[in-house]
Amino acid sequence: MPHSARRRSLFSALLTLIGSIGVLLPTNLSAATLRDPRAAMGSRFEISAVHVDPKRAQEAIDAAYAEIERIEAVISEWRETSKVSEINRKAGVEPVEVTDELLNLTRRSIRVSKLTGGAFDITFHTVGRLWNFKSRTAPIPDDESIRTAMSDIGYQHIVLDETKRTIYLDRKGTKIGFGGIGKGYAANRAVFVLKEHGVSGGVVNASGDIVVFGTQEDGKPWRIGIANPLDRDKLFAYLDITEQAVVTSGDYENYIEFGGVRYSHILDPRTGYPVTEVRSVTIVCPDGELADALATSVSVLGVDGGLNLVNQLRGVEAMLVDKDGGIHFSEGLEAMMTKPGDKQ
Repeated sequence: MPHSARRRSLFSALLTLIGSIGVLLPTNLSAATLRDPRAAMGSRFEISAVHVDPKRAQEAIDAAYAEIERIEAVISEWRETSKVSEINRKAGVEPVEVTDELLNLTRRSIRVSKLTGGAFDITFHTVGRLWNFKSRTAPIPDDESIRTAMSDIGYQHIVLDETKRTIYLDRKGTKIGFGGIGKGYAANRAVFVLKEHGVSGGVVNASGDIVVFGTQEDGKPWRIGIANPLDRDKLFAYLDITEQAVVTSGDYENYIEFGGVRYSHILDPRTGYPVTEVRSVTIVCPDGELADALATSVSVLGVDGGLNLVNQLRGVEAMLVDKDGGIHFSEGLEAMMTKPGDKQ
């Protein structure tokens, strides 16, 4: 997925899953945890499932991965056969009939765009292709190329017809991509499938988009560790949670350095240039899809704008690390965190 260029390969660096996640053999009818890492959506996923029957746990995990594959086949702009690719090919030409699922995902994406004042926008692809974050010394696109590409960017160019169930891009150069929200949506759907298959608790780690539900096999909440942003080999704090998503977006591996400036792979859809104020954002909320989208948009909004938004959203918390290594919390997050050495 593009802007999986926002690959968060920190999935394990900024968010390290701690606790009893492994393959355990059940005794009698006690539950056990089965862990299954695989490649999916161009990234590394890992699904953990708690079940009394290891065979049924594996069947549930297989079904969850099948669901993730199904979603990628629909929303990937890199697959010629996907519905999103068809929408992009027919931009400025004609509307494309889509499923309720894709129509609703697009509608929710537009809603986040409006909520964030355009800091999140699934039409960023047009300008995103100008940047090469595979090399830290890649050249910076010239201003004229960015200005030209920006004329095709804007969620306002997405036209939804609820009656006909169609999506139309009203400019030929406009393209959509779900790289900033797709993995969160896939993680949500994987959790739904696991629950359908009788899994009592589990974790879906979509390369840094972590969604947890239920409890561990001993009945305790899942423990999610947050690495120290200034020393990723050390634990900063941890969260004991259930029915929550924890998503981190950071520039630790995907960035360009040019003229002494560090350019993150996270682009501001309002300017066409990468963000420079924030190094990483961690979002905690009950919904993986929303957490995914907010991790991107809060990075774009910066420390003050991002925290102002988060503090207005019920059930959403955030931790931001600025370009100088300063750590900033939303109003409720510190109360949820336990630091190493704190009394239990």
